Parts: sequence; C-alpha cells; structure tokens
Amino acid sequence: MADRREDGRVRTDRPDAATPVFDRGLPTLAEVLDTPALAAGAPEVLVGAEGLATPVRWVHVSDSPSAARLLDGGELLLTTASAWPDEPADLRALVAEFVRAGLVGIVIELGAHYRYVPAVVVAAAAASGLALIALHREIKFVAVTEEVHRRIIDDQTAALRARDEVRTLFTSLALRGAPADYVVERLALTLRAPVVLESLAHEVIVADLADADPAVLHDWQERSRRSADDGDDGRSIVAVEARGIRWATLVALAGPPHPAGRRAVLEQGATALALGRLADPDGDDWARLGRRRLMDALLGGRYGSTAEVAALLGAARIDLAGAVLFGLALDGAAADAVEAAAVEIGGRALCGTPRGSGERAEGWMPVLLAVPTGTTFAGAAADRFLARLRGEGQPPRLSVGPRVEGEPGEDSVSRLLDSLEQALDLAEVGDLPEGTVHWVVRHPLVRFVSSLRGDHRLLEHGEDLLAPVLASPPTRRRDLLAALSAIVAHPGNRTAAAAAAHVSRSVFYQRLDLAERVLGVDLDDGEVLAALHLALVVHRAHRSPGAGARR
Repeated sequence: MADRREDGRVRTDRPDAATPVFDRGLPTLAEVLDTPALAAGAPEVLVGAEGLATPVRWVHVSDSPSAARLLDGGELLLTTASAWPDEPADLRALVAEFVRAGLVGIVIELGAHYRYVPAVVVAAAAASGLALIALHREIKFVAVTEEVHRRIIDDQTAALRARDEVRTLFTSLALRGAPADYVVERLALTLRAPVVLESLAHEVIVADLADADPAVLHDWQERSRRSADDGDDGRSIVAVEARGIRWATLVALAGPPHPAGRRAVLEQGATALALGRLADPDGDDWARLGRRRLMDALLGGRYGSTAEVAALLGAARIDLAGAVLFGLALDGAAADAVEAAAVEIGGRALCGTPRGSGERAEGWMPVLLAVPTGTTFAGAAADRFLARLRGEGQPPRLSVGPRVEGEPGEDSVSRLLDSLEQALDLAEVGDLPEGTVHWVVRHPLVRFVSSLRGDHRLLEHGEDLLAPVLASPPTRRRDLLAALSAIVAHPGNRTAAAAAAHVSRSVFYQRLDLAERVLGVDLDDGEVLAALHLALVVHRAHRSPGAGARR
C-alpha cells in the first residue's frame, strides 16, 4: 500500500480558524461521515458520538505522529496510523496532542496497520470527548478530501454571496433613511423569524413577528433581561450603537439558518439603524415612535389577531388583564407631555399620529390610556390629567371614549378599539371648546351618527335639510351654522346659546330669524330642532379633516 503520510513542509490550504462559522458554511461531522466517498469505508463511531454535530472546517490526511503541529483547529484527521508509536503512553500523549490542536475527530482506516483500534486510543479519546471513527473497508482518502472540500468551498462561496446581498440591502436602507420599523420588518423577512428592536430597558420599541405566535412577546421585558446572551432559545442579539453610544438592541428569535449567518444579517440591520440614528440625533426617540406605530396599526386594522394585539400591548407594558382602559382623542398637547401626565395619575399612555389639521397645530391625537384596576379616570383625575397638559400655547381639548374593563380576549380588544374610534368621532364632529374634557357617553347623538356614518340616507338627510344654508355666501353660511349649532346645543336657553355663539343676544336673534326664513322652519318646534341637530352632526362628521379615514 502506498505511503499516505503528508510531508510536514506542505500545508493544506483551508479556511482560517479565525474566520467566523457561517450558519450553513461548514458541514457537520455527521454529514461528512454520510458522504459517499467516506460512507464506502463502512465507518463505525467508536466514541464521541456527541460531537457528530460539530462543524468540520477541513479534512487533513496524515499518518505522521507529528501531524498535530500542522493543525489549526476544526479539522477531521484521516489516517491509517501506520507511523503511530506502539507504546500505550505515547499513544495517550498523541491523542492528547490532537485534542489540544482542536481536532474535530479521527478516522482510522483498519487493515493497513491496525486490525482494530487499540484500547488505549479508544479510552483516551473517550476521556477527552474526541470523536473516534473506525473504517472497516479501504477507501481513497483523496476522494474524501475532494468531496468534502468542494462542499466546504461551495458553501463558503454561497455564504459570502449571501452576505454581500444582505450588506447591499441594508446599506441601501441606511442611505435612503428607512425608518426603524421598516428595517426591522426587512430583518424579519430576511431571517424568516421574529425580530424585536428593544430599548436599553428591554422594552419593545418595534417588533415584527414574521407570522410567529404572538405569545413570543409575552412578558418580554422580564424574559429579555434573563436572556442577555446569544444562544438562549436560539436567539441572536446585536447592539445598535455608533460612536460609543448605544441606543437599543436587536433580537432575532429562533428561526431557520441563513447562508450569510443569522448574526451577520442582524449586524447589518443594526448598522442601518445606527446610521439612521446618527443622521437624525434630534428626532423622536425610537420607543415613542414604536408606540405611535402600534397605535396607528391598531386604528388602521393592521394586525393579525386579537391575541397579537394583546401581545403587542403587553410588550408596551399595558397588561389588558390588570388595567382599566380608555380611548382618548387629544388636541393641543405633545406625546411626551401626554405620557408624563398619564404616569402622574398612575397610568400609562400610548399616543398615535395626530389626525387632521385645520386651525390647530397638529390635529386630534388618538391616545390609549390605561390606569390600574380599582382606579378611575373621571372627575378630579381627568381634571388633573388635563391640567398637567396646559402649557403656554393653546389650551388642550380632550374627548374620552367609553370605559373598558381590560381582560384578555377578542371582546376586550374590540371594545378598546371602539372606545378609541368613538373618542375620535366625538372630537372630530363635536365642535369641542378648548380647555375642557368631553365624554362620549354624554353625547349619544354623536355616537348614533358615528355608527351610521356610512349610510347614504343619513348624509342625504343632512344635506337636504341644510341645503339652503350651505348654498349661502361663505360669511352668511358660517354665521348661520354657528347660530344653529348653538340653538340645538341649548334649546331651552337662548341666552346660553348666544354666549356659545360668541355674539350678543340681539345679533343672535337676528341670525335665528334669518335661519328660519332661509330654511322655512320654526326653530321653536322640538321635532325641527331634533332634525337640525342630527343634520348638523352629520354635516360636521363629513366635513371634518380625516373623517371616514378609519372606516
């Protein structure tokens, strides 16, 4: 038989041991044993079966007892052991040298030198956890190296190509200034696994579940604190930082392997996020943007299930089972002030994107307010909340939807969304004065119109009844609508109605007389006032900025 010992001056070209292992870039020892070239030798795993899942970085062929000095770690050694020493002590020392060199396993071909593997070698390998395999038939070692090395090189090439594609994708996102939620969405799509961007306090900023069970977010903050390292439950964790500043953490939960390496993909996403943060250091913080995105998704119906809503709210530290909830619409205050006011009354608030424009700076902002079970948001608590929001600008206005007793389940989530919708409806059609709190439950007509907003008959009623007023010149139209709104709001008290219209009693009476002539009605008739009230509410509902956008 030909001497298959490797010349000590020749080093096989193989991947550097310092190169990170890609998820699919290297075959495992078990996969190598299953290759046709090696399987033809009838391999038998004598000891170290627990190491079969270890990646094989390269295959080394040598009968030399000094082969250990040629190894960098991660190799599989193929040998006939024909030049190995005979003394048991020397064999134990040889196995120890191979272990120190980082060898993955030893494959010994029987027949050329050994009829069976010496017991001392088996014992030494077992004691060190080294995989030891015996080949019962002669094979061509060169065929094994060709087959395995081709697989390694092909997979490494595919991994490098995949890394380049990932780098191109996230560099493009960074250059375009893609928002954090879109970067996270692309990460989840690329990894086919849930990805979470969390704050340094382990609060969820943005999460994309990638069709996973929403339960993965249950008690996220506490579980994330306990799982701060890679590898726990298959997760990968990368910090989002630049210039020595750490803003957040990206977490990818367990998922399928990626040819570029899961951690490498996550690192590219973290770089895109960090560059975006550096480009806009004075922008809203990610935590607030994440909460706004969650609110907008809820109101826009962009969620998969009520279980997902409950999980996302829980990740935002709103526990449906332990809170009383209110949908709010707020005008005249910023999100940070609203969140601080909620904390002051013992609750927590999530703020969405303000709706509409008009004369106000931004428009009505949807707010989800949660207060602990056993407390309430009424009377002094609501006044204290509103007082906390008063600043140097315009006094805030607040619309409060129906109270919802929080509890997990579809009904609770549905009622919570209804509370938000009704608060926004009242805000948009109620013509609310500044510096006041208004409760949806005290405006049943607005609730009725909101529930039938899509009914064309209701719109026709309002347009037909008010048509003569709406056809008037702009100034007269505005004055008449203000007078009609005041009289239906205060039907039994024209003095209060005049004050609400911000005109003197004499001017107010003149406008009422003009309205009666234009409309051809008697404003002392209760049925006429009821019909007008309904028509005015419908008219405001359909002229409000953004009205109907949620339908």
